[in-house]
Amino acid sequence: MNGRATQNAKIEKTENGWRLGIQKGDSLGYRDAQLDDYSGLPRHKFPHQTLSLSLRAKTSSIAPAGTWGFGLWNDPFGMSLGFGGNPFRLPALPNAVWFFSASPQNYLSFTDDKPAHGFLAQTFRSPKFHPLLILAGLALPFSRKTTRKLLSKVINEDGVALSVDVTQWHGYRLEWSAKRVLFYVDDAQVFESPVSPNPPLGVIIWIDNQYAAFTPEGRIGFGVLENPEPAWLEVKDIEVK
Repeated sequence: MNGRATQNAKIEKTENGWRLGIQKGDSLGYRDAQLDDYSGLPRHKFPHQTLSLSLRAKTSSIAPAGTWGFGLWNDPFGMSLGFGGNPFRLPALPNAVWFFSASPQNYLSFTDDKPAHGFLAQTFRSPKFHPLLILAGLALPFSRKTTRKLLSKVINEDGVALSVDVTQWHGYRLEWSAKRVLFYVDDAQVFESPVSPNPPLGVIIWIDNQYAAFTPEGRIGFGVLENPEPAWLEVKDIEVK
């Protein structure tokens, strides 16, 4: 795993793991601490086709401003959001499977019946291209609600909100195969879905102060948030199979 941290963020080695932290600060600067195994790779060379990922984790607070989590993705927003990604990697439709926490400023769902923020077990599957993307792009200047509806027909997603005290140590495991994904908390299955993301994907463990939203009303927003207090994510006993 490779560690990367922006200014005002840091990664510290702990016994059997790491602490990823971001300092308190205003909404003018991006703060991110992450571990990943795809740094420097083009998206088509990301290392995983299937995977079982397990670890133990806890955070500094229930819902720090921004996002944090652990799992796998294709780094779809490397250029489109403009924060923390590879500037030479073009945007792509999302493929991801992860335990994901998003503060209320986020709205990360393209449908109206799935959770869009909070602490989630979540998965996305998208094709490389779909003809409806052309219509979505044409509709964007006139009706963002229509654009979002068209994207919901292209991006397949699934997820549930989890009731877990994330400030205490818990064991998390996700199992990603070609036909389904399984999520476990403390060895109890909490979610199963047939929405399995398209490979290849890379492992990511992170905490940042970023937000992104595309709401049912058609509001689009992204940027960075103020952190009134320092925030951290601690992980240990990481196993990748």
